[in-house]
Amino acid sequence: MRIPIDAIIPPAKLTKYLLVPLAESDKSDYLARAGFDQSNVPLLEAAIRKLSATVDAVRDRVNQFGTYYVVRGMLQGPIAVLPVRSVWIQGTEGVISFVTLVPDEDD
Repeated sequence: MRIPIDAIIPPAKLTKYLLVPLAESDKSDYLARAGFDQSNVPLLEAAIRKLSATVDAVRDRVNQFGTYYVVRGMLQGPIAVLPVRSVWIQGTEGVISFVTLVPDEDD
């Protein structure tokens, strides 16, 4: 299955989570290696969508909130590419939404 191009990526997931330095589970430093920061949020969203449109999503688990999918691949940034896993959920109402993105340390 491919994540549809109209899947929901809440802007706050990018601007208030992925690109914000955090004491735990910081992803901003990792994404900065590819050139992503608060000044180019639309580029990060586009890169996530491009990856998810070109790589099959693998069903990960199911719980009371819906079915989770993982997309593994290379995220193309302005200055480098990074191995990542993006996590998506298809909620019980059928809508697919972005959950998070993490470094793919298995690559």
